[in-house]
Amino acid sequence: MIDKPLSGQTALVTGASRGIGAATAEALAALGAHVVLTARTSGGLEELEERIHDAGGSATIAPMDLTESDSIARLATAIGSRWDALDILVLNAAMLGELGPVSSIDGKQFNRLLTLNLLANQALIANFDPLLRKSERGRVVALTSSVGAKPRAYWGAYGASKAALETLVLAYADEVEQLAPIRVAIVDPGATATAMRHNAYPGEDPATIQQPAEAGAAIAKLITDDFETGHRTRIGG
Repeated sequence: MIDKPLSGQTALVTGASRGIGAATAEALAALGAHVVLTARTSGGLEELEERIHDAGGSATIAPMDLTESDSIARLATAIGSRWDALDILVLNAAMLGELGPVSSIDGKQFNRLLTLNLLANQALIANFDPLLRKSERGRVVALTSSVGAKPRAYWGAYGASKAALETLVLAYADEVEQLAPIRVAIVDPGATATAMRHNAYPGEDPATIQQPAEAGAAIAKLITDDFETGHRTRIGG
């Protein structure tokens, strides 16, 4: 169907309970995909699932903490038992952590940040790679930040996690390019009115920057329109 170009496809969006993750999931569902929604906050996921269903879309919620040792493997098993392939994987879940000098980074918090922002994404790729390879056009989109490419004072911990994520994801893109119809993109959503953005810039008026729905629509359009693997783009101001 022309108005439902993702009809028959299955998508997994992490960090889907709010912000850009929720908006991306809604946009993908509106284009016909069945969207599996995962995040720690079950209430937010239930509200999102209801909005998607009310709009005529299809979604399944999977509340979980991606940093738990076997949570991702269990999710992959559950999805694999229901669907033959995973067509779209959106790696959105992340935490900001505390901004501050590199010399003052708290080790325990840095470990938690890297576990979610980097290690969990590697585990997602590893566990869903077999299902992505079964898709006729598997697509992986990882969300990043400008501080991953251009270091900024006091953003060292978060920026390091995003720089490492970009390297990891683009290495995966190179590895599978000749083996499967999987394409990988890195997306910097730019300044967007999310809870994470508010924590970083509490004095900023959220009405003056891009809204999550705009970012989600742009990500869904990128997936639908297609892209060359290894593509990196910034979609907001």
